[in-house]
Amino acid sequence: MNAPLPDVPEVRVVGLPQLTQGFDLVERLDLSMHLKVHGPLEPMSGERLAQLAENITLRGRGGAGFPFAQKLRAVAKSAIRRGVRPVVVINGSEGEPACRKDTVLLNRAPHLILDGALLAAEALGARTLIVAVTRNSTEISMRAALAERGLSDRRGQQLRARVQRNPERMVSGEASAVIRAIGGGPALPPGRRERASDTGVGGAPTLLSNAETFAQIAIAARIGARRYGHTGLENEPGTVMLTVSGAVARPMVIEVPTGVPMRYVLQLAGAPPVPQGVLTGGYHGNWIDAAATHDAVISRESLANVGGSLGAGAILPIGPETCPLGEAQRVANWLAAETAGQCGPCKLGLPAAAGGLSDVINGGGPAALEALREVTQAVKGRGACKHPDGSARFFASTLSAFTDDLAAHVLHGGCGRETVGVLPLPGPGYQEAEESIPSGEKLAVDWTLCQGHGICAEIVPELIRMGADGYPSVAEASVPMHLRGRAQRAVRRCPALALRIEQAPAERRPALPPGGDRKALGSGRG
Repeated sequence: MNAPLPDVPEVRVVGLPQLTQGFDLVERLDLSMHLKVHGPLEPMSGERLAQLAENITLRGRGGAGFPFAQKLRAVAKSAIRRGVRPVVVINGSEGEPACRKDTVLLNRAPHLILDGALLAAEALGARTLIVAVTRNSTEISMRAALAERGLSDRRGQQLRARVQRNPERMVSGEASAVIRAIGGGPALPPGRRERASDTGVGGAPTLLSNAETFAQIAIAARIGARRYGHTGLENEPGTVMLTVSGAVARPMVIEVPTGVPMRYVLQLAGAPPVPQGVLTGGYHGNWIDAAATHDAVISRESLANVGGSLGAGAILPIGPETCPLGEAQRVANWLAAETAGQCGPCKLGLPAAAGGLSDVINGGGPAALEALREVTQAVKGRGACKHPDGSARFFASTLSAFTDDLAAHVLHGGCGRETVGVLPLPGPGYQEAEESIPSGEKLAVDWTLCQGHGICAEIVPELIRMGADGYPSVAEASVPMHLRGRAQRAVRRCPALALRIEQAPAERRPALPPGGDRKALGSGRG
């Protein structure tokens, strides 16, 4: 057990595929195959695009569920008011071990995501497109997709596009952390809450949505709101991408129309007929019991009505053979370790809550339970980002969903079942083992100018360390893609102008498919 999910697990579909169309033909839809499967895409004005998103009731598919039309209009309004060009960001970060649906789309249907993002960029008049990812496979796929369209970050292009590689962590996918990393800072929330639509990348209004959201708007733009609405529920039309894992025979990513019964989705994945509980929405989500699972359908409203959440689209059942509090304990420890370490509720509160849950499980009695409830309540609403709130939601849901087991541990010292470990978590050292493909650049120090200020080592310690003599101990270092932003920042901040970025030898540059003469949005026309 405890096997991490692969980047691209088995993919299934209920009904007619939309986002996964063509997956039965090839493993990855390159630009040519993408156009054969989906056809060309015509641009549209900003208001028309916003109206389309409104007509299909499109909400962000990254967890928060913010209306896409409202976000689009807010970015346009801010850009017009300030007289600046907005930026479009595809958030392909999936730092949660139970989520793979965006990773599947980035790996197998990258051009569908780019279609939606380029549609928004052209509608807004944006001149910058950034794809934020956290995994090798997604970085390689998206860089190849940009190359296939002839898009790059070179100056002089009408639209500059690039891939931003960030560490694979829970907090690195939060919108403010993505924006901060793009600016050359650490992939951590900045501690202040600003709307990206007002102040995002480089201070410009920024449209930031997750990969599935852009793919959904690309589908709707092709088939129209009326046809899009023929699939799924009337108030939540279309399909949803889900990651189903936990106590299942076949972990999978599955595309389903809204309104499909939850029990049918679980049956497809080989879940227990009567699960002890189902975690909905991922590790920032909520548990529901077997009765709620039987009644619920796949939709935000239905899951909320039974105490669950759609969230990031993760569905995780557990069977009757495992201790649910023990399963929750493993996730709690991981959530505590994922803290950004920037505020008390996250740095101190989450480890205290994880420790409190351990005390309850190990026979701490009513006093331990009360202490756990107090620390969980204290964390809510006080963090610098959404991680403390999401984690507190998980703790509170665990306590309310498994009352019988809770009573057994509090009053009798245990429930008599071992923890099987069915909820997926990454293996040890997963952050350190993840290495980016190279950028084709290197950092070099000019020793005739270096004065040993050490600012470069503070900004990018992964590449430069200070030696015992007070000077950098490495004269040059290859720059991986996910550290490129910080390396550029280190060059800009060097007061002695002793640091520079140079091109690495040609044989060390990553090979990508040729871009040819294909252009961005219009690549399928004419």
